[in-house]
Amino acid sequence: MIGFLIRVAIFVVSSALGLWVASLLLDDFEISVSGFIVAVVVFAIAQSLLSPFILKMSMKYANAFTGGVGLLSTFAALLIATLVGDGLSITGVSTWVIGTLVVWLVTAIATLLLPLWWLKEHKRSKTSV
Repeated sequence: MIGFLIRVAIFVVSSALGLWVASLLLDDFEISVSGFIVAVVVFAIAQSLLSPFILKMSMKYANAFTGGVGLLSTFAALLIATLVGDGLSITGVSTWVIGTLVVWLVTAIATLLLPLWWLKEHKRSKTSV
């Protein structure tokens, strides 16, 4: 159970980092301070539900798209997050494309690196006690 909660926390933090970095890099990718948490939660839930679904559909109907599942689910999750509440606003085709790439890349890297950082910190806290 603790492992599951740690994975959820890592996924939510990586989602927050992805959205935040995209908002810093792209002028038309805006996240309001008040809507940031809602945008992160909606994005994270949508991404976690859409990824397996899109993967299954691509394997069944369009095997060539299997490699792009992460990008497709990121785009779909961003779309849902913009529709729920007013915390996230994305304007322009190029912002949608680049924003999807940035969020996907940052969340992918964070999902790989955050567990390593957490393990290092966890090990350090146990040795300093």
